[in-house]
Formats: sequence, C-alpha cells, structure tokens
Amino acid sequence: MDLTLKVWRQKNRNAQGALEKYNVSGISENASFLEMLDVMNEQLINEGTEPVAFDHDCREGICGSCSLYINGEAHGPAKNVTTCQLHMRMFKDGETIYIEPWRSAAMPVIKDLIVDRSSFDRIQQSGGFVSVNTSGNTQDANALPIPKMNADKAFDAAACIGCGACVATCKNSSAMLFVAAKVSQFAYLPQGQVEAKQRVKNMVQQMDNEGFGNCTNTGACEIECPKSISIEYIAKMNREFLAATFSTSE
Repeated sequence: MDLTLKVWRQKNRNAQGALEKYNVSGISENASFLEMLDVMNEQLINEGTEPVAFDHDCREGICGSCSLYINGEAHGPAKNVTTCQLHMRMFKDGETIYIEPWRSAAMPVIKDLIVDRSSFDRIQQSGGFVSVNTSGNTQDANALPIPKMNADKAFDAAACIGCGACVATCKNSSAMLFVAAKVSQFAYLPQGQVEAKQRVKNMVQQMDNEGFGNCTNTGACEIECPKSISIEYIAKMNREFLAATFSTSE
C-alpha cells in the first residue's frame, strides 16, 4: 500500500502546531497502524528528519496510551479497538490519512501526537483508597457474596483503560464517561462502600478542577470507546453524587 499521511507536528505545548505531509510506500495491509508509523519514522530518520513522537506501550489494547485521532475518529475507523489494534486493511491503497492528537484543554499536547493525560491520574488519585479489613487471617475471596449483576457491572466498568477517547470525541471535552467508570467499578461492590460518598464527590470535583467540560448526553463517548463502556455508568455516577451530596447536607 502507498499512503499519504497528514501528521500533526508540534514541538511542545507552547509551540504552534501544523499538519505535515509524508508519503509512505510498501505498507502491508496486515500491518498495524503503529507499525505503519514505525515505518514512517524509520524513513524520516534515514532522511535526516526528526521522527514523529507518538505514545504507545503494550500494543495489546489494554494500556490506553496509543491515543490518536485518525481521519476525524478516535482510534480510527475500526470499532471497539485501540489504535494499536487498528490494521491497515481498514484503509485503501493511495488514501490520504489525517493523524492528530486528542483535542482538549485538559489534555494539552506535549509533543506531536503525545498528549498530557496526567489529569486522569489526578482524578483517580482524588478517589483515595478502598478500606479492607486485614486483621487476622486473610479474607477468602468468596467469603463476601456479591450479586452476579453487580459483579458483572463492576467488571465492565473496570474495563475502562483511561485512553481519553471519550474526551477527544465529546464536543464538550467531557471526562464524564471515564470518571463514571472509575466511580462505578467500586460503587457496585461492597468493598467500595466505606469511602463511596467521599470518593464520588472528590472525583467529580477534581474532574471540574481539571477543566473538563460537561456531559450533554450526545452518546459519542460510548460509540468511540474502545472498551464499549456504557453511558449508563454516567447515570450511576450521577445518582451516587446526588446521594452523597444530600446525605452530607442533612
């Protein structure tokens, strides 16, 4: 495959960025999108040009770091996959592909295609810890019965990898789906109840402090989420937040 790439280049968060045009050839349709970028960078290095900076780690779709906006879609045209799981057979020979970083004031560009997602870390850290009684013998994993529906919902929420596709896709740059998933994965379990009220209040407050926008229920975040996190969790978080707020004010 021969491709034309329009890639966002930006020296740092304070610099003015722009799209740069690169041509790559001989790309296998079975190559992953990141492997294609590796080929492009190798070509740029051989030409004496600085390679394009992009984020990646596991390349197995579980770390969330391969965050790219491809042809106007978070993680590209394939559904329920991260960028590292996107393969070039999703594109046509001779196609022009636009590659950009996430766009959000709360996730500024560090360099080229790498954005600062430490705001997500701070939101999670604000949630604090989960109290577990460890006195005496270690509690058996099955000693505390949990309804299967609650366990399934907690596991589904915990599948969120914090990639930021929800933020990049939302017209308001809202992080509600991410925060809702992190709140819900504990809210459905008895182990998460001790700090539940303070956790949801702290995380919502930190989300607002980071400068993320509000949710207006367009549903774009759910559609583009590589792990198919449901917007039902946003409703769950709102209920948790209201309950925590009212119980505190009484």
